Amino acid sequence: MVGRAALIAALAAPDVTEVIIVVRHALGLSDPKLTEIVAPNLADLSDHADKLAGLKGCLFCLGISSSGISEANYTAVTYDLTLSVAKALLPRNPDMCFQYVSGEGTDSSETGSIMWARVKGRTENELLGLGFASAYMLRPGAIIPLDGISSRTPLYQLSYTLLGGIIGLLKPLMPGMITDTRRFGATMLELIRTGYRTPIVTTRDINLIGKPLVG
Repeated sequence: MVGRAALIAALAAPDVTEVIIVVRHALGLSDPKLTEIVAPNLADLSDHADKLAGLKGCLFCLGISSSGISEANYTAVTYDLTLSVAKALLPRNPDMCFQYVSGEGTDSSETGSIMWARVKGRTENELLGLGFASAYMLRPGAIIPLDGISSRTPLYQLSYTLLGGIIGLLKPLMPGMITDTRRFGATMLELIRTGYRTPIVTTRDINLIGKPLVG
């Protein structure tokens, strides 16, 4: 869902000259400034190294739900895969702004009782210490999908379908908890352009950065 938001924002931005998406399966999209790299094994991007060099930013939006899976399996995707991609990009992109989509409630101490929060906290901490020119950990709460975007997590999408109108009414009253995909995508691009005062970007920050850009 957030990956689609980032893609829509990037393709629409006049100052973005090229967008490279790395996916496991072809999406069938076409745009003059879009390049699609199909990599079934995202943990090994060595065959695509030349195409993934000299980039201004990486918007890392891949993730899975922690519901019903073990900590080991959740760690394999959330921590291991994320760090593998980041470490592959860093040597060829020393000026890169790396952005990781984390979540509200992430545990930076890595010691809390909530499994997903610990794992994401560990992932954030490692990314911030790798040495990118800049790195931002985005921690959204509820995100309202706009522009035809939907969530691939069935439970999340059901919630948006049933409660979307109510959530939309609450958004102006809860800027620290609710944002939308337009503001999210706009924020990710703006972080590359101008940076931000803190590497941890909350829902309130997303609304603060993104609202003036998209309303």
